[in-house]
Amino acid sequence: MQFSRDFERPGRSPATAPTAMVATAHPSASAAALDILRQGGNAADAAIAAAAVLHVLEPHMSALGGDLFAIVAKPDGAGGVALDGLNASGRSPAGLTREIAEQAGGLEPTSPHVVTVPGAVAGWGVLTARHGSMGLDTALIAAIDYAEKGAPIAPRVARDWADEVSKLAKTEGGRRHYLRDGAAPGAGQFMAYPALAKALRVIAEDGPDAFYRGAIADDIVGTLQGLGGLMSQDDLAEHRADAVTPLSCAYRGIDILELPPNGQGLTAQIILNILERFDIAALDPDGPERAHLLIEAARAGYALRDREIADPASMVSAPEALNAKSLAAEIADHIDLEKRNESLPDKLPATKSDTTYLCIIDGDGMAVSLITSLFAGFGSGIVTPEFGITLQNRGCGFTLEEGRPNMLAPRKRPFHTIIPGMALQDGAILSPFGVMGGQYQSVGHAHVWSLMRDHGFNPQAAIDAPRLFWDDSGAIELEGGFSDAVRDGLTARGHKITAAKAPIGGSQIIVRDPETGALIGGSDPRKDGCAIGY
Repeated sequence: MQFSRDFERPGRSPATAPTAMVATAHPSASAAALDILRQGGNAADAAIAAAAVLHVLEPHMSALGGDLFAIVAKPDGAGGVALDGLNASGRSPAGLTREIAEQAGGLEPTSPHVVTVPGAVAGWGVLTARHGSMGLDTALIAAIDYAEKGAPIAPRVARDWADEVSKLAKTEGGRRHYLRDGAAPGAGQFMAYPALAKALRVIAEDGPDAFYRGAIADDIVGTLQGLGGLMSQDDLAEHRADAVTPLSCAYRGIDILELPPNGQGLTAQIILNILERFDIAALDPDGPERAHLLIEAARAGYALRDREIADPASMVSAPEALNAKSLAAEIADHIDLEKRNESLPDKLPATKSDTTYLCIIDGDGMAVSLITSLFAGFGSGIVTPEFGITLQNRGCGFTLEEGRPNMLAPRKRPFHTIIPGMALQDGAILSPFGVMGGQYQSVGHAHVWSLMRDHGFNPQAAIDAPRLFWDDSGAIELEGGFSDAVRDGLTARGHKITAAKAPIGGSQIIVRDPETGALIGGSDPRKDGCAIGY
């Protein structure tokens, strides 16, 4: 895969490495992963180490109380690639029904009823058992060290944290573990998390089951039930992370892999299938025509997503049918390059969420794409007092609308926004990649791969390029960097345009050059991370 705009496009140069590379949303997480690789661990071990460090250093975005998804790809020794998908998302409590949630006021973001079983730690166990070469006792050393000794708060983290003070102040655990004198820490201030360190040590010494049974589980259940929640010890003890087969779609000779539902990776494939019907390479990558086409393809894909995607046990349409090129062709026929399609929903979900993503390729060619999140900043805001476990609010991904595939029900996985990606070319590993940003992630995957494949952008240039997405009103938010011609062109096509209130998402990408084997990486300046290798 050749990149024609390595030096033509303004922006940072991509990172390069001949053997191994790590790209995470925080430099200390990247360093922890590299340390594991240098000690002889593989990409799976390094991914767990990095994810655990991110739980400590970006605690508003991911935590032990959140979920995890991953794709692992490695050479199979026969010229092919062995693929393994991991769905470590949790389910709703067995005692929670749609009627109970409605009587409690709905799926309110800080309600104990939107807390689903945390799946991330079970995901670590599966990654270690299926692909790791080290135990969790080694992989978690760096995270425990940061939690015990403390670490400085990064600028993006400090900015986000300040918005969550009122949420954290609602629970004893939030006040005790994540506020200082009732306020959020500032950039550069050191924070230690002794309660979290204690939980990490229990998991390192006794394994993932110690999170779902015993003192940590009692802390989680006691906290939630004390607030009127219905989570039980059985809900935790019976959680399992599932191995799944990634879905594939071909985009101009590249196979883009996504995990099947309950995540929205399928939506990224639908959008790419639609875009493939158009000669995007002939369009100006910075022009209004391409921006309009991306918006319209995304609006159609998201409308389909919101009707169809849910826990796979509840879906009506098969993922393979939604991923079909024929369906994309039908949708593409209704896209007018000169005007907005008014028949599509006016408003689509644009809920803000916080996520950490990382990708790794090790010296043996194993690639890991891993994403973990609490959904909203600090999730539900509910933090357990004893172990400092911040609990996600993924139950907000359900709907209470009766008859919908994604309707809340007992022991059900909600629709999920976080999606890891992997790309293959000619049957070989090309790229682990991910784009953070909650609801934005599906269009983000399509955006960066269209820039790289259609326009020859290198990974860093594709990440740096300005982004657009809709807000809660349906208006299209544009980041800085778009020209007046784009704004005017979109307005003329019927779109309502507004300035983005904050950076849209984040991203990490590693691409292996198919000819030389060299690794080319990019890391998003919208966050605090980096891509490094050796």
